[in-house]
Amino acid sequence: MRSASVGFQCPECVAEGNRGVRTARTALGGQLTGDSSRITLILIAINVAVYVIGFGVRDLTGRFAMLAAYPPPPVQAVFGVAAGEYYRLVTGAFLHAGLFHILFNMFALSQVGPILEGALGRVRFLALYLLAALGGSVTGYLLAPPAQASVGASGAIFGLFGAYYVVVRRLGGDTGPIMVLLVINLVITFAVPGIDWRAHVGGLVTGAALAAAFAYAPRGPRQATLHAAACAAVAIALVVAVVLRTAALTA
Repeated sequence: MRSASVGFQCPECVAEGNRGVRTARTALGGQLTGDSSRITLILIAINVAVYVIGFGVRDLTGRFAMLAAYPPPPVQAVFGVAAGEYYRLVTGAFLHAGLFHILFNMFALSQVGPILEGALGRVRFLALYLLAALGGSVTGYLLAPPAQASVGASGAIFGLFGAYYVVVRRLGGDTGPIMVLLVINLVITFAVPGIDWRAHVGGLVTGAALAAAFAYAPRGPRQATLHAAACAAVAIALVVAVVLRTAALTA
């Protein structure tokens, strides 16, 4: 027993009582925490660290950028996802082509990330970010010329933009500002040469679709299960797309 403000407390009894208290959650099922930017800051730190490491590691971009196949078909690929380097589908999303590139992406992440992280919770937010990044890479793998390399977190960032629109709409907020931002960024995407529009569109669609599953799943004890199932379904769909594309490139 231990002394309390009134009488004494049994530590085991207190622990048992705490297990019966439901964890406070957001409207979208995320666990409420005192810090809604931890995962966002970690992702920014990883991106910045990789960018800095690139100055000291020879050909880091060439070894880890998103690349479908080089040499391109009909020659058998030596480098790229089609040659078995599947990690490029993820690592390419943490590389950047220059200072302006990473500054723009990290600024966008710092603005939108904490809002979504607070609404979705850390686990759902991280899943959304990574699957949107993967969705952008897979779309590039499907549609881009095989020997065209691509880098950047833009696919994940566009996924956050799409998710932000869905979440704000679901909660009855004003979607005008995010629509303006999306239109401006899509215009830039298609108007400026050298930007991988496929990664942007793929990330946008993936992020919006996953956010819709998060936002519109019925609340209740099965909500977390439905969210996990949505993540699994998106991941499986992307894996199937990669398998089919790889088979086409190596036939």
